[in-house]
Amino acid sequence: MASNTTMGHLCPPPMKATSNGIFQGDNPLDFALPLAILQICLVLILTRSLAYLLRPLRQPRVIAEIIGGIILGPSALGHNKSYLNAVFPARSLSVLDTLANLGLLFFLFLVGLELDPKSLRRTGRKAFSIAIAGISLPFILGMGSSFILLKTISKGVDGPPFIVFMGVSLSITAFPVLARILAELKLLTTDVGRMAMSAAAVNDIAAWILLALAIALSGTNQSPIVSLWVLLSGIVFVICSILIFPPVFKWMARHCHEGEPVDELYICATLAAVLAAGFVTDSIGIHALFGAFVLGILVPKDGHFAGALVEKVEDLVTGLFLPLYFVSSGLKTNVTTIRGSQSWGLLVLMIFTACFGKIVGTVVVSLLCRLPYREALALGFLMNSKGLVELIVLNIGKDRKVLNEQTFAIMVLMALFTTFITTPLVMAVYKPEKRNKANYKHRTIESTHSSTQLRILACFHSTNNIPALINLIEASRGTGNRKGLCVYCMHLMELSERPSAILMVHKARKNGLPFWNKGKWTDSDQVVVAFEAFQRLSQVSVRSMTAISAISSIHEDICTSAERKRIAMVILPFHKHQRVDGTMETTRTDLRWVNQRVLEHAPCSVGLLIDRGFGGTTHVSASDLSSYITVLFFGGCDDREALAYGTHMAEHPGISLTVIHFLMEPESEGEIVVVDVNNNSDTKGGSGDNVFLTEFQKKIQQESSIKYEERMVRNAAEIISVIEEFNHHNLFLVGRRPVGETVAALERNNECPELGPVGSLLASPDFSTRASVLVVQQYNGQPSSDLPVSSLEKSFGGDSESD
Repeated sequence: MASNTTMGHLCPPPMKATSNGIFQGDNPLDFALPLAILQICLVLILTRSLAYLLRPLRQPRVIAEIIGGIILGPSALGHNKSYLNAVFPARSLSVLDTLANLGLLFFLFLVGLELDPKSLRRTGRKAFSIAIAGISLPFILGMGSSFILLKTISKGVDGPPFIVFMGVSLSITAFPVLARILAELKLLTTDVGRMAMSAAAVNDIAAWILLALAIALSGTNQSPIVSLWVLLSGIVFVICSILIFPPVFKWMARHCHEGEPVDELYICATLAAVLAAGFVTDSIGIHALFGAFVLGILVPKDGHFAGALVEKVEDLVTGLFLPLYFVSSGLKTNVTTIRGSQSWGLLVLMIFTACFGKIVGTVVVSLLCRLPYREALALGFLMNSKGLVELIVLNIGKDRKVLNEQTFAIMVLMALFTTFITTPLVMAVYKPEKRNKANYKHRTIESTHSSTQLRILACFHSTNNIPALINLIEASRGTGNRKGLCVYCMHLMELSERPSAILMVHKARKNGLPFWNKGKWTDSDQVVVAFEAFQRLSQVSVRSMTAISAISSIHEDICTSAERKRIAMVILPFHKHQRVDGTMETTRTDLRWVNQRVLEHAPCSVGLLIDRGFGGTTHVSASDLSSYITVLFFGGCDDREALAYGTHMAEHPGISLTVIHFLMEPESEGEIVVVDVNNNSDTKGGSGDNVFLTEFQKKIQQESSIKYEERMVRNAAEIISVIEEFNHHNLFLVGRRPVGETVAALERNNECPELGPVGSLLASPDFSTRASVLVVQQYNGQPSSDLPVSSLEKSFGGDSESD
């Protein structure tokens, strides 16, 4: 009995899965499932809250997850034994570790999907040399520092495995974390970014090979023959995987067609293969993660199959299970074990050694490869970033008794510190020189002459925006008299923490920012195919492109691209879309702030398109196009820009243009307060409008497709009444900041500052029309000051402007 009691005390009985409920006297925290649910919810709330707080510092989410794990562990909240025994009792850790490692298994499969062996073969000599230097020097220094630790806080551990583990932990560069840091800093397509990504990919593969060696040496059996057998078996597994799995995956990929759902059998078979590979490598004695990682590398990256796998796995794994691994790691990390000057001195030593090895090794070789000093230094800081892979190495070492508690805590803090400082250091030393502002004259439609090519940048978020966008481009084509129309179609894609975001980056990053598709269309890109087909059917030069950035800074890509490509007008989709019943529904609120930032910082004119099915749901050919467009002219530079754009559209044989010029009746001028809307009146009073309208009327005397009317109004009701006469037309063109006495009556109806008073009226649910609306803002050299910047900043977490 005594023996049983002792055994029960040392090995607590396993927890039952579910309880009978609190009404039958059961405590849910004594059962595995409800306790696991509580742990997962606690982890998600804490890590996501920390990620939100760290967002203004542009830190990757892995930083928040590592800190969250440490906070939940014995270093912080774990000081309260009641909390620790209730929420993370010892008997629940096996369930937590199993869930965490299962999520980690599939995450490593996704990491393997991010690495393309073909790109590794194309890695240049410079990147390869930098990668080798970035591994060799920190590996050697790590091995050297291990002897100091063996004589101080790591006495009694097995020497050879410890030395190798220390070398590996200091030589790692976190490839997924690095990719997100580069994307966040908009360095992916710079020379530094391309070099860092290539070098980090080589580094990642080398680190996993070294980790396999370290694990093989860390077995409990001291015989070197056993370690040799583990290594040989691992090599045999890799060779067999290369021979068996690629043909099977390619066969599956050939049977997965774009636009069709992937057969469930293929997904289940692949995930089962990942688990089986993990079982084999774990049986060999390496680690289950290696099998999943190898299979991820072997999946073909071309086609729809890899993307479908990521879509099926990523959200559940990265959003739910992976944070558990950080908590599992945090429960093993006890920062309080770092006491006294010796321990803190060793922490400083490890941080210095890790930074010195990575940065100096990378910088020296980069300078030998004739990279500029600032770029070499930035590359060294980037290669110094750690992340999840570092934690994996440390946790394996902890589980294998190679790292004791104090050494483990020191190394976790080292990984946290080196990753945290990467972004601010790179921002401090490397700021890519912005090109001098392009000195081009035609930043507006009004200033673009008939002998000059008209350049438009059309942005869209999803395929829902494409039909109206293509029909608007067709309407803007004009005639052959002009030099032509050049349209750059930019697909705006949000960079997230999801692995699919990095797959998008790999797919697009080869061609520069923005990511240009250079004529090599694939069936997997429906957007490119749509614009390619339109280009072949029309006389318009269309180039499709993709910008992948965080939603808080994607406006920078739009403005930079407009500057570089000498754009006259940027066209943006409104943040609301039309439902089947005709009402407007908000797509995403943050898209509204993107539009406002572009309006504030654009180097050219901007148009906001409120789409109500302009031209239908398909592309209308030039011979079939028949559209009625109405320009509502009140006065001011924005209205002139809208009229100039409408006049250009009227050159198309299928376009009929009606221009309504609103004038105030003389006897009613005193009834309405004169308001200079947005301080945007012309410096010469109304002379700018008068000169423009005089030239316009002379130009249209011979044009039967253009009608010009002047309407006398006294109040807002009469203005609305006039506009309603044309609500059967296809498109309204209006200025965002009209000026004069007439429009002052509508100012009180301005619900959306980015649309202006007239645009807000036409977008209002109270105004019944099926016409789409293009709200135009003319470039005048000054940033817009009438937008709610404070709300905008709050929406983006307080990010500072960098434009």
